[in-house]
Amino acid sequence: MKLYYSAGACSLSPHIVALEAGIALALEKVDGKAKRTEGGADFWQINPKGYVPALALDNGELLTEGPAIVQYLADLKPESGLAPANGTLARYRLQEMLGYINSEIHKTYSPLFKPDTPEATRAERKAYLLKRYQLIEDVLAKQPWLLGDHFTAADAYLFTVTNWARHVELDLSGFTALMAFQQRVAERPAVQAALEAEGLRKKTA
Repeated sequence: MKLYYSAGACSLSPHIVALEAGIALALEKVDGKAKRTEGGADFWQINPKGYVPALALDNGELLTEGPAIVQYLADLKPESGLAPANGTLARYRLQEMLGYINSEIHKTYSPLFKPDTPEATRAERKAYLLKRYQLIEDVLAKQPWLLGDHFTAADAYLFTVTNWARHVELDLSGFTALMAFQQRVAERPAVQAALEAEGLRKKTA
């Protein structure tokens, strides 16, 4: 399988999940602006949606959308515990959290990365993010991971999008449980390996 990614983008989440599960993936970097892969291919021809992540499966099919990809990868290695078993309430809790991160946090960052977004809109989006992060803070104040005592695909997704805060001057320092969570995730070997592979962390000797 091959993961099409952009360094530090939302594609970092499935990259982390694959490494946590011990799944070998080929990686191909995508220039998000030029829509070209590092191999010179037109990314629009690979994924008509035009954005990462995209996972090329061994059967020739393409799977897109981060929440779908992370569950697919986790289900390949159920013993990893990255996703609860299908059909259980715990699995729906995972989908619930992935949906929340996707719609309420991930997408709210999008206008903050666009240089032509008006300042008033930026301020409103930042205020909205702080409200949405408060729910996450309340959860993490009670337990180490989003679904309880075990790291799951939802944690990889939250870590990925929350890393964007410093790039858009969003101060999250008041969320102490969230900041401790970010540090816990960053210390995981699979996460460090993913960051190194994407050039986001210096390789250790």
